[in-house]
Amino acid sequence: MDINTRRQKQQALMTDLLERKIRLHAQRLYDQRGPEARTALQDWVEAENRVLENSSLAPLYRKTRGEGRSSDEFDEGKDGDRQFAMTDSSATEAGA
Repeated sequence: MDINTRRQKQQALMTDLLERKIRLHAQRLYDQRGPEARTALQDWVEAENRVLENSSLAPLYRKTRGEGRSSDEFDEGKDGDRQFAMTDSSATEAGA
């Protein structure tokens, strides 16, 4: 494997880990406020800001997200409430 391929894979892994951390934080915020508040997007943005504010990987994450790398942030759950969806790579790892 050449160095560029290795670097790309490492960057993808770091971005996936940051996204997972953001997703967990956003889900916690959403659960605390309750589904009646309907603040899933607000919770995602707040979680993203909190996680990235002290991260040296924030520029990498923002660049990758700007390229449209990820699927929808959230998914419609049971009873019409919003839940934060896992991207394909996260779902694969979670199922493994």
